[in-house]
Amino acid sequence: MNQPIAGVMPPEISEVTCKVVWPTIGATRLGRLVGQLCDVRIGVGEFFTLGKLFALATIPVSLLVFAWQLMPFVCRRYAITNRRVIVHKGLKAIEERWIALDGFDSIEVETLPGQQWMHAGELVFKRSGAEALRLPGVSRPEVLRDTCLTVQNVLG
Repeated sequence: MNQPIAGVMPPEISEVTCKVVWPTIGATRLGRLVGQLCDVRIGVGEFFTLGKLFALATIPVSLLVFAWQLMPFVCRRYAITNRRVIVHKGLKAIEERWIALDGFDSIEVETLPGQQWMHAGELVFKRSGAEALRLPGVSRPEVLRDTCLTVQNVLG
């Protein structure tokens, strides 16, 4: 065994995946529309709201958007390795775009309309104030942001 700690590899030797995240339906325009409808709070009390009725009514649409995102030619996932953050596309996980861990200064979380109800958001990696990479529709984006910054600080 070449590693002192199982599963830990210095970036100089090999690239190792730390975490993989799939985008939510909040990454799509139709998914965000569903989120906006479900976030309507008009109703009687906190439980009987129009948004909850919309949530039930839009289940078929949500399932279609979810199934669409799993199609072999459409599916995307985000991987954090010990060297970079990668957007993979397709079943074979072809690298669509990526940014090195030392290629960004900060990570901002943007929540577009409709994503708040889904607890989703956009991770925007910035270099010198300009957008270098955007990960749309990330579930619980603050957690992934903290993971990226931790990996960057540990390995940087």
